[in-house]
Amino acid sequence: MNNKIKIIFVVFCLSCLGFQVFSQNSDEVYMFSFFQGNGEDGLHLAYSYDGLTWEALNNNQSFLMPQVGNDKLMRDPCVISGPDGKYHMVWTVSWNEEGIGYASSEDLINWSEQKYIPVMEHEPTARNCWAPEVFYDEASEQYIIFWSTTIPGRFPESASTGDDSYNHRMYYVTTKDFETFSGTQLFYDKGFNVIDGTLAKEDGKYILFLKDETRHPAEKNIRVATSNQLTEGYSKPGEPITGDYWAEGPTPLKMGEHRVVYFDKYIDHNMGAVRSSDLENWEDISDQINFPEGTRHGTVFKVPGEIFEKLLKETP
Repeated sequence: MNNKIKIIFVVFCLSCLGFQVFSQNSDEVYMFSFFQGNGEDGLHLAYSYDGLTWEALNNNQSFLMPQVGNDKLMRDPCVISGPDGKYHMVWTVSWNEEGIGYASSEDLINWSEQKYIPVMEHEPTARNCWAPEVFYDEASEQYIIFWSTTIPGRFPESASTGDDSYNHRMYYVTTKDFETFSGTQLFYDKGFNVIDGTLAKEDGKYILFLKDETRHPAEKNIRVATSNQLTEGYSKPGEPITGDYWAEGPTPLKMGEHRVVYFDKYIDHNMGAVRSSDLENWEDISDQINFPEGTRHGTVFKVPGEIFEKLLKETP
């Protein structure tokens, strides 16, 4: 079988599996922002044409070193494309701090000055701000930033269920320009320890993927809640969509008729994925994906071909 026939065969097989396949000259390419280790060396990027095999850019070296926060980390980097033509990124700056990091870029190479946003400074006992996510809502023409925080003494019903007395709930702010922000509000509380929320929207419904962080008894899995409104009304989560392993850091991608959710199998030190066409029945496709060695969780998104070509040209 010559190389041309092999390529046609692979593309055909992927299409049969329900994957949207991009060519190397495609108008859009899948991109994945992630961190390695503890997040000390900052932002890493990988790309994929098929959503299965991911290749690191820049020889898997950092694109942006963290500069804000006490610990100066860049964990959980969440990158989205805004209607202003910029990529907006938020991240976890420290293990225990009352704010998050923010920066923007037009090309994913040259980044703005990093900002520290003190989203929980009004709560003097707040322990942390973990895994911030940013989502642009076309309906309200604003961004929502949400994250998980433990405030000692709050939500006593689950106070004994977490690791090291952490007892998280999700909070949020909104903004139109990343200069001024709304007051911080409670985003998600269904009576259990919850982190790593991420949003998608489909058919007018907001889909919240989240991690049940309960340790006693152990859950540590990914679940789904939905709402007809951006900032309230989310349901209790359904049954776990991940398997008999600990998972965190979900990030969803619509690929053809399927919604694929990637996540970090952090005990096993590798990435996993599940997919569904109806958000109810999920198939584990972890054995079909391949990520760069050392990949930790982040965000999957699409970039135009010209941005991708510049990334290839200007990085090793």
